[in-house]
Amino acid sequence: MANLNKNTQQTALGDVAARQLAIATRTVPQMVTITPRWLTKLLNWIPVESGVYRLNKVKDGTAIEVDCSARDERVLPQTFVDYIDDPREYNLAAVQTIVDVHTRVSDLYSKPYNQIGEQLRLSIETIKERQESELINNKEYGLLHSVAPSQIIKARTGAPTPDDLDELITKVWKEPGFFLLHPQAIAAFGRECTRRGVPPPTISLFGSQFLTWRGIPLIPSDKLPIVDGKSKIILLRTGESRQGVVGLFQPGLQGEQSPGLSVRFMGINEKAIASYLVSLYCSLAVLVDDAIAVLEDVEIGKYHEYKYL
Repeated sequence: MANLNKNTQQTALGDVAARQLAIATRTVPQMVTITPRWLTKLLNWIPVESGVYRLNKVKDGTAIEVDCSARDERVLPQTFVDYIDDPREYNLAAVQTIVDVHTRVSDLYSKPYNQIGEQLRLSIETIKERQESELINNKEYGLLHSVAPSQIIKARTGAPTPDDLDELITKVWKEPGFFLLHPQAIAAFGRECTRRGVPPPTISLFGSQFLTWRGIPLIPSDKLPIVDGKSKIILLRTGESRQGVVGLFQPGLQGEQSPGLSVRFMGINEKAIASYLVSLYCSLAVLVDDAIAVLEDVEIGKYHEYKYL
């Protein structure tokens, strides 16, 4: 009877052995640091073929004289528009990395997914994440460092309130485009709206839903820094024709994959390692002071320092 039970237990194929003949469905590598990067989608991008963008400005718009006289008036004011003598020039900044792939790996292990292609895809995603961070935080041209002192206000009660966002709108009242803030700041604003009984409506952009205030969407970005439980909220107007904020990129790059981004093969070294240079050239310009305003000292309710790229 013991032998019969032993033989009976061996008549069914086990899961472990059966899996040796099965084909697993594989995914491409997933990476948690990839975000939607809404800021780069919402900016208007201007090609800068020389690598330099010169921002010319009028010296004093209030000095331009015009007249609205009676019909019999014979003397009209004569005027001209003067320009500043030393306009600011923006140089494109580079975000780069070198991707190394051993030829043996790419030759033997590129089915079903190409190893070189996946290495480049993930590196490009990381570079684009860094690009959004630089557009916000770069000390030379980032949004947070391009705000005129007159365009900076502080949160009244700590948590972001409808009153705070209304005051931001008064600073960027000429066709405001969107608020840019950390997802936790959006949650804090939503709580304040709910507490006041004025839940913000939503709008659909790029197939996703966004909260709005006064019809202006609240766009999330985790690149807004959080320090000691406080963050900042930006309101901006975009577009060159609206004298707003514009993104700058280098067109016509060798090995161009997308505007301003290129991949170049650098060769194979003596250790059979193939190298690829991934470069992204970009910058940002605020055309006039009232194109952007910032709300500071926004409490989000979680007191920790947020490490952005």
